[in-house]
Amino acid sequence: MAVQPKARARTASRFAAVQALFQSEQAQTSPETVIDEFVRHRLGELPGTGGFEDGRVPDAQVPLFSRIVREAIQQQDRVDALLAETLSADWPLARIDPVLRAVMRAGVTELLMSDGPPAKVVINEYLDIARGFFDGEEPRMANGVLDKLARQLRAGEFVA
Repeated sequence: MAVQPKARARTASRFAAVQALFQSEQAQTSPETVIDEFVRHRLGELPGTGGFEDGRVPDAQVPLFSRIVREAIQQQDRVDALLAETLSADWPLARIDPVLRAVMRAGVTELLMSDGPPAKVVINEYLDIARGFFDGEEPRMANGVLDKLARQLRAGEFVA
């Protein structure tokens, strides 16, 4: 039972990171600005509330959230190049829904972390997050892109 809250906190951190990456792209803000805003206004539970009111993410771990956001924005050129190489010509990165783009950027960022979780964990986490935002084919697209990049970036984890 003690493992479940930690797993939920990591998922909440990733969910918040996707929201922050979306916000940063839309508002053209720096990683530090968006991280600071989320830490002050969106992460953690307000006293006397149930938790998720007003877009809050009560269980998010600030260090993991901050690292994903910071690295995704700092490495965005590299991350976007990997995504562009993986997406079909019919779906250039600019055509992708901005929330789905944030999901995939966060996932690729974690795949690039040498000390990050196993690739299959990253894929499953961001697939679940995509399902939280989309009902259509978007989660399948995110899954396919992240799986292909995971096999490229972390081939050793997929050896039979």
